[in-house]
Amino acid sequence: MHTVLTRGNATVAYSLSVLACLTFCCFVSTVFLDYRTDANINTVRVLVKNVPDYGASREKHDLGFLTFDLETNLTSVFNWNVKQLFIYLTAEYKTPSNQLNQVVLWDKIILRGENAVLDFKNVNTKYYFWDDGNGLRDNKNVSLYLSWNIIPNAGLLPSVKSTGKHVFKFPSEYSSSI
Repeated sequence: MHTVLTRGNATVAYSLSVLACLTFCCFVSTVFLDYRTDANINTVRVLVKNVPDYGASREKHDLGFLTFDLETNLTSVFNWNVKQLFIYLTAEYKTPSNQLNQVVLWDKIILRGENAVLDFKNVNTKYYFWDDGNGLRDNKNVSLYLSWNIIPNAGLLPSVKSTGKHVFKFPSEYSSSI
């Protein structure tokens, strides 16, 4: 006859095995879904200043200022396995010294059950748009992308980029006021 500890161990081990199998099945049911959606991004105001960067050196670097509009509907991204979304707006551009520059300008967390329809007008960037040199002034190919990380209940943590992007140009002259 088995002791109480042996029976308890068998019950717990069996329960954990069943839960692990169910969790894996839940993960497989959502891993192949397409989480991309369209995002409309527009710049309202674009300025660039040449200011000293006191954090690293006293050299002057370009600092960009943006005001943007954002419109997207992320309700289709949510399903039973999505706990929350970490949304972020990135700027990508090329300079003579770097092939690819990526800067996160704005972010937001949307929990399940919250309104996932975003319609923002005249939003300022949340973070500084620093360039490590003077690559922003007269840069004609700065692209804004909306991306998000999906935090699931079970499974992988995918990073998804929206299907829409916005390309804009920084002015050729430095702004004297903000």
